[in-house]
Parts: sequence; C-alpha cells; structure tokens
Amino acid sequence: MAEKKAILIDAAGMRLAGSGDALDKLNKKAAVLTDADVNGLAAKARALGGVKTDVASLAGTLENASLAVISGKEDALAAALETANRRTVVVVAADDGVAFYGMAINSKAGKVVRKVNADDIILTIATIVDLPITDDCTACVVYQVLKDPNLKLNEIIKLQEALARMESVIERNNREPWDKHDCA
Repeated sequence: MAEKKAILIDAAGMRLAGSGDALDKLNKKAAVLTDADVNGLAAKARALGGVKTDVASLAGTLENASLAVISGKEDALAAALETANRRTVVVVAADDGVAFYGMAINSKAGKVVRKVNADDIILTIATIVDLPITDDCTACVVYQVLKDPNLKLNEIIKLQEALARMESVIERNNREPWDKHDCA
C-alpha cells in the first residue's frame, strides 16, 4: 500500500483569493480556513518530522519523508499540485487563510469559518497522514475540512474486517481466495 504524504507550503506573501493556474486548480477543490493563525506553522511541521525542501527537490523528498515543507508562492503551489497523488494532502498557508487540498479533504467544504492556530493545523495533518503525536498535544483536529470526520475509526473497522476474513480462512485451513492471486 502506498504511504500517505503531506506537503505544507509556507506561502507568505501569497493570497488564496488571487488568480493563476495553480491557484485556480487549488480553489476548485480546497477547503479554506479563513480565520487561521499560522505563526510558527513551518517550525511545528519540521518538529513533527517534516523535511524542509525546495521546489526542485520536492518529489525526491517525498520519496523518503511523509511530510515535506516548502516555501514559495505560485511556483511552489504548482510544483506541489503536480507532485501530489491521490494519497497526498497539500496544505497552503497563505496570507488570507489556509487551504487543505487532496486526500481525505472535503472538496465541497469551501470556506470554513473557524478560528484555528498552527497547532490545530499540524494535528490535522498528522491525523490524516498517520504521523506520531506527542503526549503533550492540546490541539484540535479541524474536522470541518475532512471528508469523513470518522476517518480513523473507519480505517480501523476496515482493518478489523480484513483480519476477521483472514482468520476465518486460516481456521478452515483453506487458502482458496489467496491461491488465485500472486499476492500470497
């Protein structure tokens, strides 16, 4: 299974309300937090294990890290959107808000009016991408941007169902479903 990835773009000086090819693509399917305090966001991402990189090295960095942190404006956004796949969440911290785009994000959420800070944003990224959270965490997940607020619960249920199917096959000593495939 492909790993979950996140790209955080520190886009100081850029406005999400602007225009451009990458911004237009982002704004079509992004959930935007309009009342976000992003002070210290990049540093918190690096403390969580994020790797600071540049636009040219972004794809290579994501091969080895779950969270990449880049700085820039439209060029960084374009590179992030090009590098992202269906298992990647892109978070853009601009002057007029924070946009969440990609995996597990509700593309129909539009503008979300909720006061959030850098800790909340980092915890939301960590929850989506399965990054470890410290025991002194006091932040809140921003559920309003998620496609499914029960994201983790549903992942656990799917894993439990798969385990139950595998155990039933082992109990009856019949590997028939797996013998038909190369994955066994």
